[in-house]
Amino acid sequence: MLKIKFLLPLIAFVLLVALLAAGLSNDPRKVPSPLVGKPAPYFELPRLDDPSVKFNPQMLKGKVWLLNIWASWCVACRAEHPMFNQLAKQNIVDIVGFNYKDTNAEAKAWLRQLGNPYSVVVTDQKGLVGFDYGVYGVPETFFIDKKGIIRYKHIGPISYKDLNEIVIPLIKELRAEK
Repeated sequence: MLKIKFLLPLIAFVLLVALLAAGLSNDPRKVPSPLVGKPAPYFELPRLDDPSVKFNPQMLKGKVWLLNIWASWCVACRAEHPMFNQLAKQNIVDIVGFNYKDTNAEAKAWLRQLGNPYSVVVTDQKGLVGFDYGVYGVPETFFIDKKGIIRYKHIGPISYKDLNEIVIPLIKELRAEK
């Protein structure tokens, strides 16, 4: 009986360590989004360049487009930004910049410094629309097809490898669909 008293905490400890190790080995960028395969949530947000003008996803219906969620305070967003500048030069997709929980002045300064690859930039200063998209960190990028359906969600910064192996091939595939 005495051995069981000492054995049970040891077994519980080993199980706890195994669960922790399994959780730490998961890639946080592989979190499945419940929005993939569903229509992109509707929003109407002010444009960064002219807050009196609103943008909504219906304006791009019939086009393949990307929704890139970023912020000037985000280090990873700065790292991925050259990829969007490069993608914009190829002119194969509309990229909507979604400035998240930021000030307009800081967002504008950031774009002046790093370049503006976006067809349009909207602002979500309170993060309410970001909540509808399930955003829990920036950057995140949604790939939306011609019918307005989210086809892929990329969590974290897009690298050159991602750009060439995921982003561009997926855009070409979505553009080819009827």
